[in-house]
Amino acid sequence: MSAPHIALNRFGLGARPGEAARLGDPRGWLLSQVEGGPPSLVARGSDPAASADLFRSFQAALRSGDEARVAELRREVQTHGQGEMASVLTTRVVSDRPFAERWVAFWSNHLCVSALDGFQTAFLAGAYEREAIRPHVFGRFEEMVLASARHPAMLQYLDNVRSVGPGSVAARRPRRGRGPAADALRGLNENYARELLELHTVGVNGGYEQEDVEQLARILTGWGVAGAGPERAATAGARAEELGFRFNPLLHEPGRKSVMGRTYPEGEEGGMAVIRDLARHPSTARFLAEKLATHFIDDAPPAAAIETLERTWLETEGDLRRTARTLVELDAAWDADYRKFRTPQDWFVAVLRAVDAGEAGGNFPQILQQLRHPLWGPPSPKGFGDLRREWADSDALMNRAELARTLARRAGRGLRSGRGAGTARGGGPDLRALAAVVALDAGDPLGGMLTDGSIPVDERIALAFAGPAFQWR
Repeated sequence: MSAPHIALNRFGLGARPGEAARLGDPRGWLLSQVEGGPPSLVARGSDPAASADLFRSFQAALRSGDEARVAELRREVQTHGQGEMASVLTTRVVSDRPFAERWVAFWSNHLCVSALDGFQTAFLAGAYEREAIRPHVFGRFEEMVLASARHPAMLQYLDNVRSVGPGSVAARRPRRGRGPAADALRGLNENYARELLELHTVGVNGGYEQEDVEQLARILTGWGVAGAGPERAATAGARAEELGFRFNPLLHEPGRKSVMGRTYPEGEEGGMAVIRDLARHPSTARFLAEKLATHFIDDAPPAAAIETLERTWLETEGDLRRTARTLVELDAAWDADYRKFRTPQDWFVAVLRAVDAGEAGGNFPQILQQLRHPLWGPPSPKGFGDLRREWADSDALMNRAELARTLARRAGRGLRSGRGAGTARGGGPDLRALAAVVALDAGDPLGGMLTDGSIPVDERIALAFAGPAFQWR
């Protein structure tokens, strides 16, 4: 695989027609994408205040039992969510900073929420990536983790909104009501604390114990969501409270607590401090260096590459811009003997970039669902994996082959209209550009098949998308 192909496919999201031939300085092209602010979406996200109004209206309709109103708002919520997804996927398809967009996707998956978890998280998933992940991708990791920890989507997803300190003011009050619902409002919930340690920062082998999980959960009691309750009457045209973070001292466990050998004060500041310490912990550096090397180099990356990334992380205290630069400068990242199998989302975006599409298309939710890789829909807080064994089973490959035909018909229409390809001798679209978006091995018959006029255009395009070369980056 040539250096331009590695830059465009392994680091980026797939080459566009003719792009590999034009890329004179692949490393410089990648490094330039790391500079400046975070990458921008092609379309503005939803208005936060309007989103909060819709969120509250849906909850109120559910409480009231108004089935007609629930159905109406459910359609609005679905439209809202598809708009958020379309903005992100179209950005990946048309972006001139595809490495930066892959960087966003990596961290969004690392600190993931799942739209499969229920209405609250599904509604907020797009805002979560836009507000908690994207602004911080070239800042310090601790700022991203703090933004994640305080975002309503994460607070809902991992149940911290339902965590109450056993010794808090709220827990000591007489209970109103009886039964499981009332009891649930009085318990300590360890879900977020456990995942913060195991998945987000130090890792499962990071040296923490169950006592650390419990103590961290106590530190984070009182961290909840503002603006999610029933809307109060606005006065003088004032807007209702926007969805956001709120620290509630009545739910917070009093007293000092210790996590992994460090002691933290009572109150919101204790939670801020422990998250910063965990983000800077040496075990976090090692855990994330290995995860980054695995994503960008190979399922079994070389130890030297992991060590270099770990050293940069420790020296810069988790500076993500510097870490991205170090990744680009690793010799192993440019070694053609290493390669990564494309995840379904990667494959879908690469297909659209290969034909120079201008948008994700209206049927992308169904396509990604069929590929078992819906946007913001991981099956667990661990996020989606990116190893070959997780995506290269026979059923998954058959799905790609079937969808390749569907996508080829769409691409063929675009190519016949002159978009994304030139004209071959004798008329018809010149499909040689499709062979140039991937690095073909010597003797690969794809190049010849793409110019074989005896094969219908749509079938030739489908062969390119479903063929072995297109499955790797």
